[in-house]
Amino acid sequence: MRKVTLYLDVDGVVCPFGATGLTPWGSAWRLANAGLLEVAYARELVDGLNGLEGVPGVRCVWLTSWEDMAPQYLCPAIGLNAGQWPYLAAESGGTGAGWWKLRAIQEDLGRSGADALVWIDDQLNYEQEAQAWAGILGRRIMLVSPDPRRGISPGEWAAVRTFLERPVF
Repeated sequence: MRKVTLYLDVDGVVCPFGATGLTPWGSAWRLANAGLLEVAYARELVDGLNGLEGVPGVRCVWLTSWEDMAPQYLCPAIGLNAGQWPYLAAESGGTGAGWWKLRAIQEDLGRSGADALVWIDDQLNYEQEAQAWAGILGRRIMLVSPDPRRGISPGEWAAVRTFLERPVF
């Protein structure tokens, strides 16, 4: 069975910055107290993420500055069944120049032996080194960089699901 890892950021992805109007899904933003702050989120996205539990071979990992606070505070606040997902921390990303998330994902990929990966982070469009690395991986990787004011859109989520459920790479 193929193994795919989904790496997920929080701010600007699951919880957009300064959400106004309707969600990209057409519904009202929901608000929740995530322990330290109030967050906005789309219920449809949370439902979609919760639906990953039934996808064979998919491993989900938090890759966010929230680190352990994502499973501890965010998940219960928004009804996301992802409290058991592991998280990568900045200190595990090595030292030296470069984006800590890129270093952390490279190290985790080496340990996990995944065949493919999806990386969702609103910062990806601005990280040239991450884009160059993705170019080397080719069809084995899908990068998604949502609009940080809107979070993951239905079209982006549909593309992610298609990638995750693809039988071969």
